[in-house]
Amino acid sequence: MLKRKSYTAKDRSPQKPAGFLQRVRQRLNKGDSWLTRDLADFVPGGKIDDQIIEELETRLLMADVGVDATHEIIDALKQRIVRKELNDLDALLAALEESLVEILKPCERPLEITKGQGLFTILVVGVNGAGKTTTIGKLARRLIDDGYKVMLAAGDTFRAAATEQLQVWGERNNVPVIAQLPGADPAAIMFDAMAAAKARGIDVLLADTAGRLQSQSHLMEELKKIHRVMHKADENAPQETLLVLDAGLGQNALEQAQLFDEAIGLSGLVVTKLDGTAKGGIVVALARKMALPLRFIGIGESAEDLGLFDARSYARAMVAGPGAGS
Repeated sequence: MLKRKSYTAKDRSPQKPAGFLQRVRQRLNKGDSWLTRDLADFVPGGKIDDQIIEELETRLLMADVGVDATHEIIDALKQRIVRKELNDLDALLAALEESLVEILKPCERPLEITKGQGLFTILVVGVNGAGKTTTIGKLARRLIDDGYKVMLAAGDTFRAAATEQLQVWGERNNVPVIAQLPGADPAAIMFDAMAAAKARGIDVLLADTAGRLQSQSHLMEELKKIHRVMHKADENAPQETLLVLDAGLGQNALEQAQLFDEAIGLSGLVVTKLDGTAKGGIVVALARKMALPLRFIGIGESAEDLGLFDARSYARAMVAGPGAGS
């Protein structure tokens, strides 16, 4: 009988899910930068009026929520004000949270891997600096802890020390790494890695690729070649094509997602570095524009800082800041 594994909140992982969600609230928009800071100053007497809505619209845009999503949220709030449903700041913030959840919820779709149905390949793509290799290492740790046999493929043959970095993660997680000399054909490495993984009874192959800007057409063509070769080796491969995005890039991350999706077709996203200076709204913009599954989010450097995306917890962190409850 086939066993379907889905990374839901009840899964065993290096961290307790509730602990990860609490850290999301602590690290997202930490300090005094969160979306609704001092918003009460705009409602002396507690009346919700055009001034506070205008201020909230400005903050949504500054938080990288994007024009389309911001207009959708603000329009919904204005309609509720007209219907006299929002009488005070608490009601306004609750409505804001609900609007965010409505946009984010369709992206709350965990990665599913079926054991016993052959090799599951995950092709990881993105630009330099987004955190692809580190994400692969963290994801390998999660998969191992959930009972999967994992192998890594070092398809980044151009960046200095990229293979060595992946091999460090392989040693740390005690998983094999398929690699060749610098300058080797990445597509050939993927082909060999898939053959080796099948021969060894591996459940999941995590394939690293060279970082590339979406504007580098020759490198995007190379990525298409990798995709074709993997598909030729297995008509179902790659079963997952994950784009890793740096949250700090703001709206440029949305452009990256659109162009990578056009080039090779994405099945999921990983948004990293949400613990930095990022406002976090880019996740809302991605959800509104792309509606792709957000498989994982990253909030730090350690393996347990890669966790599941939870729409409600994320929206609450944006609205209420680090002190938000669960």
